[in-house]
Amino acid sequence: MTTAAAALATLVLAAIAVVQVAAAAGRPVGRFVWGGQHEVLPRGLRLGSAVSVALYAAMAFVLVARATGREGALTILTWVLVGYFALGIVMNAVSRSRSERAVMTPACAVLAGCSLLVALGS
Repeated sequence: MTTAAAALATLVLAAIAVVQVAAAAGRPVGRFVWGGQHEVLPRGLRLGSAVSVALYAAMAFVLVARATGREGALTILTWVLVGYFALGIVMNAVSRSRSERAVMTPACAVLAGCSLLVALGS
């Protein structure tokens, strides 16, 4: 169960990363990220989108490694991710962007649930 949860979380993180790559490249997808204030992100937020892609990869690594039985700092990091994604649900739910609320809130809910399963099940 935990490996399936980690795999689903990795898939969701990869999908979000695709959106962030597009945002970083100046594509008009800003309504889905960073509060949805800009259709095309300004330079600073583009950089933030690029950095977030690397963070998503690290998050996926933590979840997969923990789901496959690794412990130590990964245990703590997995619980940090549970909290981070739970906070993401709230932050995206109150976004002024309808697109961000509609897409990112459920994505964060899936990520929070998967992370919780990994945290509890490993």
